[in-house]
Amino acid sequence: MNTFLINTVILLALVVTLGYLNEKVTRFPDEIALMMFSIVIGGVLVISGIAFQGTESAMKFLSGLKYFDLEKFLMEGVLCFMLFAGSCHMRLLDFKTHARTISLLAVAATFLGAVFYGLLFYGAGKLIGLSMTLPVCLMFGSIVAPTDPIAATSILKKFNLPSGISFIMEGESLLNDGVGVALFVFFSGMVTAQKSGGFFQVMAKELLGAVLVGIFVTTVCFYIFRHTKDEARQIFASLLAVSLSYLLCENFEFSGAIASVVCGVLFSALRNYREFKGEALSLEQFDNFWSVLDTLLNSVLYVMLGLSFIHILQMPHVLVLSLAAILANLIGRAGSLGISVLFTGPLPDGYDKISFIKLLTWGGLRGGLSVALAMSAGSMVDENTCNIIMGGTYAIVFFTTVIQGMTMPRVYQNIQKGIGKKG
Repeated sequence: MNTFLINTVILLALVVTLGYLNEKVTRFPDEIALMMFSIVIGGVLVISGIAFQGTESAMKFLSGLKYFDLEKFLMEGVLCFMLFAGSCHMRLLDFKTHARTISLLAVAATFLGAVFYGLLFYGAGKLIGLSMTLPVCLMFGSIVAPTDPIAATSILKKFNLPSGISFIMEGESLLNDGVGVALFVFFSGMVTAQKSGGFFQVMAKELLGAVLVGIFVTTVCFYIFRHTKDEARQIFASLLAVSLSYLLCENFEFSGAIASVVCGVLFSALRNYREFKGEALSLEQFDNFWSVLDTLLNSVLYVMLGLSFIHILQMPHVLVLSLAAILANLIGRAGSLGISVLFTGPLPDGYDKISFIKLLTWGGLRGGLSVALAMSAGSMVDENTCNIIMGGTYAIVFFTTVIQGMTMPRVYQNIQKGIGKKG
């Protein structure tokens, strides 16, 4: 029987059923609900597996249901489309108003966050006896540094965040995906430099090659996108651009993730430039398609993460490692924001710098990109180190999505009360 179709049916059934249950009963943000319910289901499956140990058919079914190929789903399937969807919606005409703040957060704060996290986790590793080098810890920092645009946007819209602050948070999340991928290539180049012939050679090949491929393919495909009057063909052209860029990069051993982000940013820039020049572009179907596709892929991803989460708990010293990863993430995020906002100038909507740091620290949710980068690190490090990176990444994604996501409204209300008293 077709395994792919079976897995697709199971995942879609979980996405639809759990989403409907959440809509009618619990009413959490969808990402939180899908992950929480899937973790519960994963736990039930483990208990059921123990109960049905003597039944071979039951064990085979439960094993197949628990071990979806998450790495293949991301790295060989949907990662390029998720990255493109996250970066193709930015309206550069609106971006201009907050360009300085968003650029500082997306570039400087992401870089500093990766470095701070790497240093903190390196120190924590020394204390608890982990054999992780500083370059590996910095690579780990780049994995968890970029925030997730879908989760952040979905949760923020639930409590009517002021437009200026909301746009800054969404803009940072959309742009720092590409920065995070570039940092991952940068620091992973340090880790693999001895095997690959040198750090700068790795950087030039992975980063520059991906950018050139993304620019070339997008330029060709956007010509069709611009001149066709068929809205479906516009969508097909964008799908061709990102998938072809990713495929070429995989073939030439460039970074397909960076090429996908380049495609998305270029599509956004070119379409906004044409609109600025007064050229009418009918893009309602295009925007709706990529919005729905992004939501679907992220929903499936959160279900898969939830089902896989139970296996992370079986790692040795998982609680200590998870606590160290979560604390390092919070401290690193707050520290990177604290330095970056010194150079942002006045903030919108009456926010002072301290309130802004608090909101963005707790609102810095992590998602699918971090998991994908963690998985791709597996080929660069030994099995034990890979397990540590995967466990820490899972812990951060779970904590930021579920714990921070669920408490975000209360944190926001407290910050707003503080701003009101100062005003």
